[in-house]
Amino acid sequence: MTEITIEQLRVPDTLDGDSAAEFLQAVEVSRKVRVNTWGNDELAYTAEELFQLCHDPYEWYVVLVVRLDGAIVGRAGIALPLDDNTDLAHVTLDVLPAAEGRGLGRKLLEAAELFVRGENRRIVVVETNHPAADLRVEAPEHVAATRDGSLMPLSSREALFAHNAGYVLEQVEQFGACALPLPPALGGRLKDRAIAAHSSAYAVHRWMDTCPEKWAQDIVRLEQSISDDDGAPEAWDVAKLREAEELSALTGRHTLVSAAECLETGALVAFTSISVLKHRDDVAFQDDTVVDSQHRGKDVGLHIKVENMEQLTREFPQVKTLYTWNSPDNTYMLSVNAQLGFVSAGVTGQWRKDFNAID
Repeated sequence: MTEITIEQLRVPDTLDGDSAAEFLQAVEVSRKVRVNTWGNDELAYTAEELFQLCHDPYEWYVVLVVRLDGAIVGRAGIALPLDDNTDLAHVTLDVLPAAEGRGLGRKLLEAAELFVRGENRRIVVVETNHPAADLRVEAPEHVAATRDGSLMPLSSREALFAHNAGYVLEQVEQFGACALPLPPALGGRLKDRAIAAHSSAYAVHRWMDTCPEKWAQDIVRLEQSISDDDGAPEAWDVAKLREAEELSALTGRHTLVSAAECLETGALVAFTSISVLKHRDDVAFQDDTVVDSQHRGKDVGLHIKVENMEQLTREFPQVKTLYTWNSPDNTYMLSVNAQLGFVSAGVTGQWRKDFNAID
């Protein structure tokens, strides 16, 4: 008789020695699931990254593992913010393809929800990943995202799983990848076009890891224009900016920023950032790109993104792929990314369950 058990994974004191064996097994499960989904492991946590995540001072990260006859075949990562959004939990589910069809994902999710509710978290967010090939299949049924109406086919195993578990599709994000380096001729042509569009009205400033004091208030102002998941402005100030920079330094993450100064006012009106993780030197991740509403339509976003991709190649020539996520309704940024060479790899779905609405 097959034995199924679920338990919390103990985080070892070090990744060396026998005490880390099960932690490394859980990491390998997640890696294999990413390879099965995307065809590579570039989006999988390394053991060092997951170990760091389990020691994040601003987020409590718990791992549950499911065993099949003693062997770890799946895991649930539970992220509980400790600073903001303390009623929220993010749950990531991974089950080896060879172990699917036994209800293990459902059992893992139920265990994760029980844990979350025991910590007085009332909202759970689950992410599903869908390669582009899976979305080409005609599906008779779809579910619409509450945020923008984007459709997700229920022919997707992952989407149907979340839907049947009582989760509501909140948003869909386009997932894209760009091969690096950016061809010099393309970068030069795009910059020339952007400069012509805005008549050299902007100067671009670049930095890595630490925002110059001169620009800190402007970056905070632009950050505050970003809305959180509930549509409210992000709570941000210079102290929080410096705190985030210090945390990145502690974890070994590098952040590259290019920002546009309006020469007429002397203020920053746009910025874009890219993250490079300590333990992955072959990939990088596009973070926020923000352009002040009064300065849109002048190719400022295109200009700073080209500059930042060139900065990335100068500082980290070993990076070969840049990944990005965008809302499907952000047609301008999707157009910019297409010009830069980004190709669609698929979509991710954000699913939400609010226990306040259920109890």
